[in-house]
Amino acid sequence: MSFSATGVPKPLQSRPKKSPIQLLRSASSPFGNHPRRKAATTTPQAGVKRSQSEISSTDQPLDSTGIVTTLPPSKVPQDVVSLIRYIQQHTWTDIPDRAAGMNSTRIAEVLNFRKNMPPIVSIAHLHAVSASTTTTERELAKLVHSGIVKKLNIPGRGKGGFAIGEGVILVEDWINTIQQNQALSQPLKEKYAKVLEENTSSYTVPASLFLPEEVSELIAAGFMTSTSALSDHLYSLPGTASSPGSSSLANSWSTAATGTLAATGGSSAVHLNGGGGRGLHLSTSSSSSKLSSAKQPQTLTFSLPNTGAYLQTLTEARTHLLVLLTKSSPKYKESTKEMLRERWDGGIPLDDMQSKAKRARGEWNGVLPGKTKKWKQFYGMEFEWILEECLGSGGVECFKTRSVGLGVRVT
Repeated sequence: MSFSATGVPKPLQSRPKKSPIQLLRSASSPFGNHPRRKAATTTPQAGVKRSQSEISSTDQPLDSTGIVTTLPPSKVPQDVVSLIRYIQQHTWTDIPDRAAGMNSTRIAEVLNFRKNMPPIVSIAHLHAVSASTTTTERELAKLVHSGIVKKLNIPGRGKGGFAIGEGVILVEDWINTIQQNQALSQPLKEKYAKVLEENTSSYTVPASLFLPEEVSELIAAGFMTSTSALSDHLYSLPGTASSPGSSSLANSWSTAATGTLAATGGSSAVHLNGGGGRGLHLSTSSSSSKLSSAKQPQTLTFSLPNTGAYLQTLTEARTHLLVLLTKSSPKYKESTKEMLRERWDGGIPLDDMQSKAKRARGEWNGVLPGKTKKWKQFYGMEFEWILEECLGSGGVECFKTRSVGLGVRVT
């Protein structure tokens, strides 16, 4: 204890007390008394580079161990008739019993669209499900020659190797389609069926096999088409610009002086160029007869009703599958078959038991099938069916992988 000059003892000076926060800082970290600095912020370019590196690390190509050229179905005979029946029976997915996402009107539209589709099978699809394309082509040629199968020419649809080209149909199915049509009379149906059976190896037939009114009925019903252009003599009828008289008059108008008689073609110009009262009447009647004969088609091409709707749906479905592949892997444009199937179905798991049980109990909270593009635009088209179409047409190729099953890529 210290004393002051007066002898009074001085009180002890106590140290300043620290707050609990300061005591906690000093006890928890030895760097608590050091000055703080702001954390270094990352530049936007560094973040972009990191995101690009992450994307490149996740988007890796699938291991390819071999190309798969065809997808023959198991337990299906490899004859042409059996393959055609298999393709026809596996085109559409069954409509779900519950929680379909479609009202009765939409379900009726889907069923009517499927019913009205022509039973056509493209040659590309037939090759995609056959184990040997050479054997299939040989058998197909024999069936066409024997009148069991009919080939259908489909020009101007698609581009390059992705074009539809040709299709095949069983003659039995073609005749059944004719018999079910209500717009044609029964004698005309029998006559058409006879002509069809006699010309199975030809795409066209002469129009003289049918009467003019029968030709009109067949074209209106969609069982025949005509691509015959009008004959050349239609454009050389009297009174047209290509007629000799009109050309001579045009020459005289361009060479003679204006206001003279020669500028009008001279005297008797109308008679010299095939005109006159009786001659004009005869030329008019002959031109009308030639015009009516020119309107009649010379050849008719076999066709089926609703072929245009079939081709449009098929082309759009092929394009949509390629878009899904591109979105799955923008860099390599490939995906596994199961992942591609899930994308085609709209991301809805329909095959597992848990989803089926929830849908049966009415507890499904996900996206309903009727709201997906598979049902809204493609009427429930089967994934396997469109994959085989794209494989046969050359739009995609399938390959084996090491551990993730079958792979699919855009060619």
